[in-house]
Amino acid sequence: MTTALSYTVIPIFAAVLGGLLTLLRRPSHTTISAIQHFAAGIVFSAAAVEILPHLKHEGALWPIVVGGGLGVAAMLGLKSIGERTEGKIGLVALIASDLLIDGVVLGLAFQAGAKAGLLLTIALTIEVLFLALSVAAELGDAPERRWRNVATTAALALMMPVGVLLSSPLSAAPETIITGAFAFGLVALLYLVTEELLVEAHESGDTPFATALFFVGFLALLILEDTI
Repeated sequence: MTTALSYTVIPIFAAVLGGLLTLLRRPSHTTISAIQHFAAGIVFSAAAVEILPHLKHEGALWPIVVGGGLGVAAMLGLKSIGERTEGKIGLVALIASDLLIDGVVLGLAFQAGAKAGLLLTIALTIEVLFLALSVAAELGDAPERRWRNVATTAALALMMPVGVLLSSPLSAAPETIITGAFAFGLVALLYLVTEELLVEAHESGDTPFATALFFVGFLALLILEDTI
């Protein structure tokens, strides 16, 4: 668990970096779409390479069904809250919830193995960088608010180590509970890719280059997994 907590420094740094980049220049829709596609490819690859095989070879059926069902319910609940909540406070609360769940999934990944945790850290770091760029831009680019936006993105990223801590009791849980938690995490990652990153990427504007970056991200993590 100490290792997982130490690795959360990387996405926190990415959040700060993303906020600082918006101080220099607000990213274009094309740039945001490209980052979203690349992040989606990496997260999808991490789910397919590290979490899905664990469930396929070691998981029992009913824990997978229950954990996956709870994951679907949780993600749809977050979506419903996001649709009903308006304004900047709603946006910040929704992102905080996403990052908290990401932290739980990261803690689970490190329980599966150091390599799985490292690969998921890379995937989530790219995701957090995108979120920081998006949140800082959505909160406004008025000069008096820019540094406050950087602080907000950094504070949001702190939800990841909180999520890691919440996952720590699972290390001593029965195997069925751990399997259900992995199924929950798999659903959360797939939801992130299909209903958040790619949906927003298409809204930002598609280009052949941006679309190709999804597959670049997917293949890049596959290659990295083979080399570690």
